[in-house]
Amino acid sequence: MGTITRALANNITTGGVVSASGISNTSVSAVTSLPSGVDVGDFVLISEQTASADASLSFTSGLDSTYDAYCFRMFDIHGSSDGQLFTFQGSTDGGSNYNTTITTTTFEVYHNEPDDTAAISYQSNQDQANGTSYQTISNSCGADNDQSLCAELWLYNPSSTTYVKHFMCRTQHYNDNNYSFDFYTAGYFNTTSAIDAIDFKFGSGNIDDGTIKLFGVKKT
Repeated sequence: MGTITRALANNITTGGVVSASGISNTSVSAVTSLPSGVDVGDFVLISEQTASADASLSFTSGLDSTYDAYCFRMFDIHGSSDGQLFTFQGSTDGGSNYNTTITTTTFEVYHNEPDDTAAISYQSNQDQANGTSYQTISNSCGADNDQSLCAELWLYNPSSTTYVKHFMCRTQHYNDNNYSFDFYTAGYFNTTSAIDAIDFKFGSGNIDDGTIKLFGVKKT
């Protein structure tokens, strides 16, 4: 049995400490799936932010050469305005500007509550080709009291000054028209400058509630 499987089998949890033979105790929230070659014990919590009617959540420290990859995990992100897209952008100047050139591809899978509409589709209107806008990582999100968004965004080797910076994100959210959306985004920051800050926000309105945690991930 692999390390990850063993950890989950020995301690199925939605948060807290995951322990297994050969793995040091590490605080990992909502473990779901990990890329090949990454062990649960390799996740190190760097920082976390909890929203309270904030226009955005910015991570302006902790992204450096310490780790080979970084993972942002988003828990129950709830917006103040109905039907808004959740987005992010990177900075090369410590968060003074969030306008780094991006190229991406996006697609989504959806299914509604009445069980009469379901599909998978490429989202050409939500990708970018050397654009500098905030990158969409969701479809329109609901703002009802019970509606929220959860996601996992990976950023690889952001401190490199040789290569562009690749990222990928998977988002599950409750749509404003009562759809379940599984939204996929992948691409790269088209710059050889280090990415040292990331900002998250809705297209309009505040982030009323929700937590984003930043983890560093060691190469195994």
